[in-house]
Amino acid sequence: MSSPARRGALRGINEPGPARAVLSYAVLGFWAFVVLFPLYWLAVTSLKLPIQVNDGPDYLPGIDFEPSLHAWRYIFVDLFADTMRPYMNTVVVALCSSVAALVIGSMAAYALSRLRFRPRLVTILLCFGGMLLLMDAAVLARRLDVPAEQVDSHAVFVFSVLFVVLAAAIAAGALFHRRLRRTVNNEDIAFWMISQRILPPVAVVLPIYVLFQQVGLLDTRLALIVTYVAANIPIVVWLMRDFFDSIPIELEEAALVDGCSRYRIFWSIVLPLSKPGLAATFILVLIMAWNEYLFALFLSSANAQTLPLTVAAQNATRGPQWWYMSVLIIIMIVPVSALALLLARYITRGLLIGAVKG
Repeated sequence: MSSPARRGALRGINEPGPARAVLSYAVLGFWAFVVLFPLYWLAVTSLKLPIQVNDGPDYLPGIDFEPSLHAWRYIFVDLFADTMRPYMNTVVVALCSSVAALVIGSMAAYALSRLRFRPRLVTILLCFGGMLLLMDAAVLARRLDVPAEQVDSHAVFVFSVLFVVLAAAIAAGALFHRRLRRTVNNEDIAFWMISQRILPPVAVVLPIYVLFQQVGLLDTRLALIVTYVAANIPIVVWLMRDFFDSIPIELEEAALVDGCSRYRIFWSIVLPLSKPGLAATFILVLIMAWNEYLFALFLSSANAQTLPLTVAAQNATRGPQWWYMSVLIIIMIVPVSALALLLARYITRGLLIGAVKG
């Protein structure tokens, strides 16, 4: 027979000792309490009357206080229209922007994963500079008191002159600086895309506000959808690129030999194999769009208002109305939590893909 020390040495990694097991369960139990207690407190607060919330902390409905559906009745009966409008806005904007960001970002991520890009820095500067000059030329042509029917021709002329000047300046700089002649690879492009998330949203919210004001899209769902898609595409590209890298390229090479195009390979082979990654990325992007506050605050007022703004509006002149806030927060949490539970098996697999490389 083996000794206890020998049996302890042979104990598997999934069989911790009694002391370690007790400590692990204690830590997990404490963490579960930290995570779940705020949800319990939301549910309890939503069942209280205003006077019961202000009197002090009561934890047990039916024991410490008499539960009431006053807050639920007020939100879903008295303010039904004012509640459902931001709720539907949140659902439509979050779902549409998440799906669009996932589709566009997945195609960009696949291109960065399988194709090799080697553009020169000079070409990139010319491209971005040309787009900026085109917008400036259109604005400048309008400010020069040009007749409406001649705005387009004057804008083209101004753009052409400015673009020639810009191209000459960049070309001259490229002759004297080797950095402008260097090529950019896939890693540089991917890092540049994700670096857009480093920029604080408050730095770009005013230009975005002016843009949608000029095109007449303020306080519309379309403005929020376009903004959220642009903000979330870098996240999708960064995550999906790792998922695509984990798929054996031999499958695609065999399909190419059989005559499949890149588009057919992407839609028929790569995407079905990437369901876990797509599910995990979709949930992450959906949560970010669902809870977004700053852009919604600037780009919407009444028609396109979302639930985060409705929750914040409960902090009125009479002080925070915690009982109404709790009801609204609960109906915000439930749909996303239910969707996460439905996609749980895909999310678990998706979060582990690409974790181990080599």
